[in-house]
Amino acid sequence: MHKIVMLGAGRSSSVLLDYLKEHAAEMNLQITVADISLNHAKEIVQNHGAFSFVDLSTQVDKEILVQSADVVISMLPAAMHLEVARYCVKHKKHLVTASYISKEMREMEKEVLENDLIFMNEAGLDPGLDHMSAMKIIDELHQEGMIIHGFESFCGGLVAPACDDNPWKYKFTWNPRNVVVAGQGGAAKFLQEGTYKYIPYHKLFRRTEVISIEGYGKFEGYANRDSLSYIDAYGLTGIKTMFRGTLRRLGFCRAWDLFVQLGMTDDSYTIPDSDKMTHRQFINLFLAYNRHDSVELKLKHYLKLEQDDVDMWEKLEYTGIFSQEKIGLKNATPAQILQHILEKKWKLNKNDKDMIVMFHKFHYYKEKENMLELHSHLVVEGSDQHRTAMAKTVGLPVGIIALMIVQGKIKQRGILLPVQKEIYSPVLKELEKYGIHFSEKRLTN
Repeated sequence: MHKIVMLGAGRSSSVLLDYLKEHAAEMNLQITVADISLNHAKEIVQNHGAFSFVDLSTQVDKEILVQSADVVISMLPAAMHLEVARYCVKHKKHLVTASYISKEMREMEKEVLENDLIFMNEAGLDPGLDHMSAMKIIDELHQEGMIIHGFESFCGGLVAPACDDNPWKYKFTWNPRNVVVAGQGGAAKFLQEGTYKYIPYHKLFRRTEVISIEGYGKFEGYANRDSLSYIDAYGLTGIKTMFRGTLRRLGFCRAWDLFVQLGMTDDSYTIPDSDKMTHRQFINLFLAYNRHDSVELKLKHYLKLEQDDVDMWEKLEYTGIFSQEKIGLKNATPAQILQHILEKKWKLNKNDKDMIVMFHKFHYYKEKENMLELHSHLVVEGSDQHRTAMAKTVGLPVGIIALMIVQGKIKQRGILLPVQKEIYSPVLKELEKYGIHFSEKRLTN
């Protein structure tokens, strides 16, 4: 019997649980699911004999859970992976996460190798599917003798077109906090035509690129914080352009930049008595004092919004930031308050479906020949509130890789990314069975 311990059963767990359930009998799996709230997971599994459940809210010792496993899947918040990883090293257990490799995790490489372990990180959507789909093309182009000149990659969690019913053309389909504080913590850095480029946070949402996806229209992409760290991981030493970004619908970034310029995305200090404030009083904190002008007029002057800038004004009014509704959050940061306000307006309704969009663009050539271009894109729509596009594209790759480890199909050891052909090829092939596949198109300039 193969024992899998899954720590965390949040938003992206539903399809992962489905996948493990589907393969439990044929692979003789025993799966333990541990979370602080297990109702959602139990509903999906529905008393399946291969599953048992542990309530993490009762101070259960995670080390004991790890010790009982062959493979640990950590779907916990990223900050909690390190504790789990240390237990995995101590008890010689393989680990799979969907999160970025942290500096602290990377420093465990020697111990992981000494214990003959697989610590597979970045095994979800972004990071995850972006790596695997990109490496498939990179390896194919290299096999053709091509030189890769530039690579751009974008991904976004959005709302499906049929449910796109607000002026922002956006709803929260993932962790709302990550949306509100996106891009903070340093300048975005990337490589463009051989030159290192940097975009400071206060300019991030005004430096965007327009992307067209056949059948789905136009999107805009803003730069991720660090595009450079994957040059070596992808084997692209010498590449001239390397850019990774996040996708939104047209107009979102300019409107979001208004919140950035006001200071409403700041998460570095708390506001006393914030629970007693109204939305309107909150936004007024960031505007100059003028006893005669309204909050709306002061905001227009501060942000230099023209009277006929209807689109931006419609977006701002829709959020409810000018309302007299009480905030209700004690001693919260501006970012926490903004998130709280937006969650009321950007939540997925009962019948809403989300959508994942991923886009890759390659420029490449053969020695002494013309530059060529290749586009690859993925669009996945959710099935319902539980089996969302995000849950599919995060959960399925994690589940597939976990079962590959159980079966002994991954030979490499260490702190890994899914960039080796022995990993990405079977994962991408398996995903096609679930309707997740990339469309590729080669162009000439």
